[in-house]
Amino acid sequence: MALNLLSPTEVKSISFLDSSNSTYNLSLLKTQGSLTFQKDGGAKFSKKIQCSVQQPPPAWPGRAVVEPGHKSWDGPKPISIVGSTGSIGTQTLDIVAENPGKFRVVALAAGSNVTLLADQVKLFRPQLVAVRNEALVEELKEALSDVDYKLEIIPGEQGVIEVARHPDAVTVVTGIVGCAGLKPTVAAIEAGKDIALANKETLIAGGPFVLPLAQKHNVKILPADSEHSAIFQCIQGLPEGALRRIILTASGGSFRDWPVEKLKEVKVADALKHPNWNMGKKITVDSATLFNKGLEVIEAHYLFGADYDNIDIVIHPQSIIHSMIETQDSSVLAQLGWPDMRLPILYTLSWPDRIYCSEITWPRLDLCKLGSLTFKAPDNVKYPSMELAYAAGRAGGTMTGVLSAANEKAVELFIDEKISYLDIFSVVERTCEKHQAELVSSPSLEEIIHYDLWARDYAAGLQSTSSVKSPALV
Repeated sequence: MALNLLSPTEVKSISFLDSSNSTYNLSLLKTQGSLTFQKDGGAKFSKKIQCSVQQPPPAWPGRAVVEPGHKSWDGPKPISIVGSTGSIGTQTLDIVAENPGKFRVVALAAGSNVTLLADQVKLFRPQLVAVRNEALVEELKEALSDVDYKLEIIPGEQGVIEVARHPDAVTVVTGIVGCAGLKPTVAAIEAGKDIALANKETLIAGGPFVLPLAQKHNVKILPADSEHSAIFQCIQGLPEGALRRIILTASGGSFRDWPVEKLKEVKVADALKHPNWNMGKKITVDSATLFNKGLEVIEAHYLFGADYDNIDIVIHPQSIIHSMIETQDSSVLAQLGWPDMRLPILYTLSWPDRIYCSEITWPRLDLCKLGSLTFKAPDNVKYPSMELAYAAGRAGGTMTGVLSAANEKAVELFIDEKISYLDIFSVVERTCEKHQAELVSSPSLEEIIHYDLWARDYAAGLQSTSSVKSPALV
């Protein structure tokens, strides 16, 4: 695959004489963060330097330390859930139902599943509820006409934002997929709410804007997906500077045992057969392409401040080790558990405390019954998504959001059978290449949303071109 996202861009050139009167030309290469010297038109040599573009502050700079004097929450912790009818939202409510003495729901927001949302309201009795699809608000009101307490209903995006910044909420679970979750998350941060982060776009697209905002408001961003939760758990109490490397584990998805040549034959039903996890269609396809892992690399960079050179991916078919870290002395720490998203969600809600879970609904890990754990390096030919993600991450700014949005649109087109499986990679690559000329290093929220929409439109337009095929795999 031809990958040109990091082609050097010369932004400054000067000449100088050394002590022997030899002339040197010096060029600063913006995207690669290096200095290239050329002596009298001869051979070049380079020296890496820190990129001139200021990086946003990581949510957890290589370690997680509890503030002095921290006390556990007194009584049920009040939470809001944005995206309550999706996979993350429903599993969060399962946790609340099992731990009524630990958590209570004060506000719920959903997209369009009015029937399930109404059932959730009747069971958990929030003070505020929102439905993003304004056309469904009357249907929601009708479904809730027999509610026997005072309930506020606010439709549309504004309602979702009000749920995110509900005055009584301490933690907000952000489960909306895509950039639709950005504005509510920003509203929650500005209101001083801790974020249980399940919306990847918050950091992948919004990291350059969201992280400084979280630092300004002293808000904690707690990762709710299994890999970043594992890393977060492993860095608890590390001394400053102890983190050396992050190792993200990947199941390998639906096609981990398929030869590359067979990928031309992939059908949608094949991609949706995940061997380990029960997830939504989009994330299951992302697992098959390994775009999910590439996006997680970017998210890990923003969450923990690790350089991209120090974030690795390893295929671990059993999905028992959810990720690992290596410390400066070469020790490797790992977090293990059955493939169950409820555990990382629970930890975002309870951190830094650990809540007892019964063996009835939370089976304990038995390594002897499991038998063995295996690992192998990912195949860059089978998974060109990894190179694309690392390149976009190093480019930074709006490029990571464009990568994510283009992938989301490409997966949608694939599920709708408008493009082939292999076309997903090409659509994303071509969209990112087109964006290079307009890349914004330190974007505003408006610019992030603008380029998210642009990437979706551009990716959608590629489905009708004859050059959409991916040259690396076809």
